[in-house]
Amino acid sequence: MAYHDDTVGERQAGNGILSRRFFLRGVGASIATASVGVAAARSESMMAPGGPMTDDGSPSPFEAHVVRSPISSAAGTTGAGVSRTPLQHLTGLITPSRLHFERHHSGIPAIDPGQHRLAVHGLVSRPSAFSVESLDRYPMVSRIQFLECSGNSGACTAPNPVPGTAASLHGLVSTSEWIGVPLAVLLDEVGIDDAARWVVAEGADAAVMSRSIPLDKALDDAIVALYQNGERLRPGNGYPMRLFLPGWEGNASVKWLRSLDVTDRPAMTKDETSKYTDLRDDGLAEQFTFPMGVKSLITSPSPGLSLEGPGVYAVSGIAWSGAGRITRVEVSADGGRSWGEAELIGEALPLCSTPFRVAWSWDGGEATLLSRAYDESGAVQPSRSAALAGRGPGSFYHYNGIQAWRIDAAGEASNVYV
Repeated sequence: MAYHDDTVGERQAGNGILSRRFFLRGVGASIATASVGVAAARSESMMAPGGPMTDDGSPSPFEAHVVRSPISSAAGTTGAGVSRTPLQHLTGLITPSRLHFERHHSGIPAIDPGQHRLAVHGLVSRPSAFSVESLDRYPMVSRIQFLECSGNSGACTAPNPVPGTAASLHGLVSTSEWIGVPLAVLLDEVGIDDAARWVVAEGADAAVMSRSIPLDKALDDAIVALYQNGERLRPGNGYPMRLFLPGWEGNASVKWLRSLDVTDRPAMTKDETSKYTDLRDDGLAEQFTFPMGVKSLITSPSPGLSLEGPGVYAVSGIAWSGAGRITRVEVSADGGRSWGEAELIGEALPLCSTPFRVAWSWDGGEATLLSRAYDESGAVQPSRSAALAGRGPGSFYHYNGIQAWRIDAAGEASNVYV
């Protein structure tokens, strides 16, 4: 929505970036304008009884465009691929479960929770198998945290800008409330050996997804998640249980978790040798680069969300970091020549996406919008050139460079490099 530019406010950066306090004094006029049609809307909805209640609520048909998109599968398959969160159509912290991104290597298994068991074995005193029902009796924790595929945004490593939306370029990140049993509780129960250093997690999918996890992480904040956003995990996100490793690459949070093998060394599985490694320009590949870097994304305006003409707009988006809380987000409308501080909406939670916004007075000319995030570790989101430095050919995992959207005179946004 464009706001009337009657009160421009104090400019804090070039090309129309306004003070963070603009909305405190400027939003009242927009509310008054929006309320003009309320009476008409009421009379139309009251002309006849509404529709019936259902046992499973669905979004309004007027929101039918808010779906995971694009969905892409490997050639010859229907279940090996990705479906992306429509970031440009969402607001706030929580991604609805139906819109949470998915990444599968061999389809979504159908698992009977009554038959499923989690085996914990290896360098332990008391090898054990836990059913879903038994895990429900254990102490649980609840955390609102993001999950991001390490291949998210990898298209932006291409030599030339790839046309796309916020979803198609960056939609492999979502935020949920994850509820489950701390892995440290289970490891304490089985009694880990002094020689233990790693835990090898294995999934029950046909790909037998397996990742080696340092024991320190397993004992710190890892959980065996049973619930997501207040309901049981959905099949596409690991039903009936998954490993969840806050702040680390999504592939390591193994879905459909069936086995935890406590070992003295990593297993060197196919998914941590041939894949999910970072090739350097000297020909070496780095392994076990788990944490996701500090990152931000402007979701509005962005490709597919056009501006309606000159005026004051809310530039909004999300920021996140695998190192902790987001402490600051800056926005530029002149391609990075000057920056203004955005407002962080709500309390910044650890390892959680943080919404932000800033007022922008668009004069109708061409502009290039960027956002740059900072986290509590002191890390700053890098420029694209800095994020690519040292990478080898085809290396696309863990890319967190600044995203640039070019706004043309018609108000259309597109992906560009600066």
